[in-house]
Amino acid sequence: MSDRPRLLRTIAEARQSVQAVRREGRQVALVPTMGYLHEGHLALVERARQEADFVVVSIFVNPLQFGPREDFASYPRDLDRDLGLLRQQGMADAVFAPSVDEMYPQPMRTEVSLPTLSDRLCGQSRPGHFTGVATVVSKLFHIVQPDVACFGQKDGQQLAIIQRMVADLNFPVRIVGVPTVREPDGLAKSSRNVYLTPEEREHAVVLYRTLSWAKDAILAGERRADVIRQGMRERIEADPIARLDYADLVSMPDLEPIERIEGDIMLAVAAYFGKARLIDNFQFHVDP
Repeated sequence: MSDRPRLLRTIAEARQSVQAVRREGRQVALVPTMGYLHEGHLALVERARQEADFVVVSIFVNPLQFGPREDFASYPRDLDRDLGLLRQQGMADAVFAPSVDEMYPQPMRTEVSLPTLSDRLCGQSRPGHFTGVATVVSKLFHIVQPDVACFGQKDGQQLAIIQRMVADLNFPVRIVGVPTVREPDGLAKSSRNVYLTPEEREHAVVLYRTLSWAKDAILAGERRADVIRQGMRERIEADPIARLDYADLVSMPDLEPIERIEGDIMLAVAAYFGKARLIDNFQFHVDP
């Protein structure tokens, strides 16, 4: 069995590994994940391999981004499985998988917050979530010091927040957004899909179908944002299992609500299916 990727459990190991690569003049890419890898994560690793010479995948379930009633304790974890998938793919050079104590040896007194971007969409039902995301990604950037970092477009709000954080704080990191990987019926790949019962799985595709309807309506000429928002809400609420969190339409990359649809936009939806909260989005440009 290949010894790649090398497993790194401490910050010191991660820094030493990257420093050795840099002495050779090689470029470093980071793929931050919370583990329980699927095809979407592997697509990020494949893109990272195209962007740099040395690929680090971080696997860390970050407690700072979970609320008190969320699924931190039960979030799926299987490091051996993840390592097996990465070895089979053969594109990652190192896996940085620290413990919570390694990342947070003392209570955090510092946080990275982008309130104007974080308080809407997912931030409305998950207060503090994106502060936890921005803080841990900031730590990972300081530890690994990548030249490039790859994030999935499925987490559209997260990607916009990371891009703005990097710009505002002058991180020397190029952020690459990678298109969403989907099941044959359109459902976005997600680690939380494992929570779905077979019946819930059948209904979860309503998110993709709703986004597809909205995009088709816009491309057919609809420019009234409220009409699209209402149509998306009605379609998700009509599903007997889905519990709507939100269905919205915002500008990109600033995530501002809009009245007339034009320019770079994101259609974004979130709903609960049983205990699984799933999100999805479409991003595209609309001519005036």
